Amino acid sequence: MIKVITYGTYDLLHHGHIRLLERAKALGDYLIVGVTADDFDKTRGKINVQQSLEERIAAVQATGIADRVIVEEYEGQKIDDVRKYGVDIFTVGSDWIGYFDYLNEYCKVVYLPRTEGVSSSEIRAERSSLKLGMVGYSPFLEKFYNESKYVNAVDVIGICVPYDGVLHDLKDDLIVYNTDYDKLLDAVDAVYIHSHPKQHFEQCKYALEKGKHVLCESPLAMSKLECEKLFELARINGVTVMEANRTAYITAYERMLLLLKSGKIGKVVSVDATCTSLSLSTNTNWGSLESWGPTTMLPVFQILGTEYQDLRIFSMMSDDDKQDLFTKIDLTFSSATASIKVGTGVKSEGELIISGTKGYVFVPAPWWKTDYFELRYENPSDNKRFFYQVNGEGIRYELVALANAIREGNADFYISREITASIAGVMNEFETFKDRKRELL
Repeated sequence: MIKVITYGTYDLLHHGHIRLLERAKALGDYLIVGVTADDFDKTRGKINVQQSLEERIAAVQATGIADRVIVEEYEGQKIDDVRKYGVDIFTVGSDWIGYFDYLNEYCKVVYLPRTEGVSSSEIRAERSSLKLGMVGYSPFLEKFYNESKYVNAVDVIGICVPYDGVLHDLKDDLIVYNTDYDKLLDAVDAVYIHSHPKQHFEQCKYALEKGKHVLCESPLAMSKLECEKLFELARINGVTVMEANRTAYITAYERMLLLLKSGKIGKVVSVDATCTSLSLSTNTNWGSLESWGPTTMLPVFQILGTEYQDLRIFSMMSDDDKQDLFTKIDLTFSSATASIKVGTGVKSEGELIISGTKGYVFVPAPWWKTDYFELRYENPSDNKRFFYQVNGEGIRYELVALANAIREGNADFYISREITASIAGVMNEFETFKDRKRELL
């Protein structure tokens, strides 16, 4: 019996895939099909995959062509699979000619011609071309625009700035560049808002009322009540509102949360998160908590929940008393505690430490865009390290999540509504704290 093996993502299975599988099967008597895992696709830069691994496996099985379906999870697995399953022929499409010649040492390699005029990328582009506009004035929007080019489900076509001349380098690249929010909304399906946090609620509200999807930088609003109003407005108008907190969409961070839920370090009793950047101190409009607070609060609420019993704030203010240069917030839960430290005028090690009854998680700086973390135990020989590739600081994954949320209606898949509202609630408590502090002066 001649065994044949082939591999692919098989996203949005189409005629080209099926024709290639048929040709592969014709090379022998028994066909093994390897379907790439979600994480492995990400490490190869394939972030636009729209179907889950389970859906893609089911689609391949439904063709009735494969005798066996396996999952490809790591680099170098092809050699292991050829040996493990006694494969005689390895085959893939002709667009990979020469790339897998190294497998000739283990089996025969055959490159099959692909079906012209059809590809998953083209299908995805036709199916999900979301016209997106940007709102704000931060230089970060230039990075956001450049990273968006890697996501074929989204097309950033415009920007609304507070006054002409802001982010002028983008003007030649975009169809829409103006100071009129209405004109931008008329041209797009969705907006990404990266303005000052105190502008978020009104800008989100206006876009949702116009029937536009919204991806808004965290915090979504400055109070729980404002968040609830936005959620309801999105529901009424049949659109998506989603919080943009890039850390939530990074693979390493996702996997860390899963390991914690499986009890790898026992019961979590403490979460300590720190984010500081002196470069942000030149922006006098943003305080430390406005800049970094939502990022540090994300792991606290995702790991410990949102039902904290007490909250205590320490803050060092600027000389004009307008912005916090450093803020530390301690939260007490029924059986755990958390501490967040943020600063634009104070520098500290930007690490994340999660303490449990059996061990702890250490995520080095900058933990909010990490590709690496460690599980550490009493016995150092039990320690484990985890590495995951990150592309675009999470921006690409965030945009793919937005497109999927609009299509599937699961805007809170990565960040729950409860957590979004709780982050806004802490921002509101901090504003109250500042007002009281000023009254005492």
